[in-house]
Amino acid sequence: MGRRIDELLAEYGESHQDHTNKAIHWICVPVIVWTIMAALHALPVPGILVGVPGLSWLTVVLVLALLYYIRLSPPLALGFVLFAAFAVLLIRLYERSFDLPIWQAALGLFVLAWIGQFWGHKIEGRKPSFFKDVQFLLIGPAWLMSFVYRQLGIRY
Repeated sequence: MGRRIDELLAEYGESHQDHTNKAIHWICVPVIVWTIMAALHALPVPGILVGVPGLSWLTVVLVLALLYYIRLSPPLALGFVLFAAFAVLLIRLYERSFDLPIWQAALGLFVLAWIGQFWGHKIEGRKPSFFKDVQFLLIGPAWLMSFVYRQLGIRY
C-alpha cells in the first residue's frame, strides 16, 4: 500500500482532470486559504487570552493544520509554513494599506473564489472532493503544492 498522502492526492486529482478546472483551482484555492486566514486573524481573542503573545484563532488553526500536514508529509508541511508566512505578510500589508476591515474583504473574496471553484467543477462535470470527505479541504492546497514540488524536483 502507498503512502497516505499519495492516496489522498490521487483521489483528489480524480475530480480535477480538466485543464480549466485546474487553472481555476490554482487561483481560487490560495485565495480561499488566505481569506480563511484573514477571517481567523480578525476574530477577537477571548478576554482571558488577550495577554498571550501571538495567540489568536489564526495561530490555533495554523498549528492544527500544520500538525495534519506533518503527519501526511513533512516536506509539504514546510511548504504550508512558507505559504502561511507569506499569507500572514499579505494580511499585515492589507491592514496597513486599506481602511476596509479585513474580514469584509476576506468575505467578498471568499464568496467569489467559491463561485469560481463551483464553476470549475461544473466544467469538470464532477463534484468537489470535499463533498465526499471534508479533509479534502486541506488536501487541495497540498495537491497544488505537490505540483510545485515536482517541478522543483523536491520529494514530498
